[in-house]
Amino acid sequence: MLIRGNHLTSRAVFFLIFLLCAGLLGVAFYMEHVMGLEPCPLCWLQRFGFMAAGLVSLLAALHGPRGFAIRVYGFFLAVSAGAGLGVAGRQLWLQSLPADQVPACGPSVEYMLDVLPWMEVLTTALRGTGDCAEVTWRFLGLSIPGWTAIFFTLLVIIGLIMLFRPGKKSGWIQG
Repeated sequence: MLIRGNHLTSRAVFFLIFLLCAGLLGVAFYMEHVMGLEPCPLCWLQRFGFMAAGLVSLLAALHGPRGFAIRVYGFFLAVSAGAGLGVAGRQLWLQSLPADQVPACGPSVEYMLDVLPWMEVLTTALRGTGDCAEVTWRFLGLSIPGWTAIFFTLLVIIGLIMLFRPGKKSGWIQG
């Protein structure tokens, strides 16, 4: 049951979030494999943010949480989306830098994973490279990290609503 009365169930909300994350990842892979846009290290980390938010949401949709469990899943959704939002913000900041302040371009993620320990790959990716500052695609004036920031913000807000949602008989989500 996805709708109870005139309210969405938590299962339906989490399932819709899972579909959104899966769709966004599908768009990312389309842009990579069909459009030929090579993802930078920060782009990969944003994908992992959507994967984490999608996984949390899929688990919640399968579980069909009620009561306190909705708050727990809302917390994990807000945390995973918040991490992705932080990475998108970092990339937007890099894209706003003047050309002379952009970090040097680095090796590909695949190469770094082959030759470096994973913690060094993560710290290098979080610092960003010149590749991360390059704007290769825009839609309605926003670059890819601009759009991911919008979707991560939406997911953080939904996660926080789930975490701090009103009691059982009020609000737009029912257990």
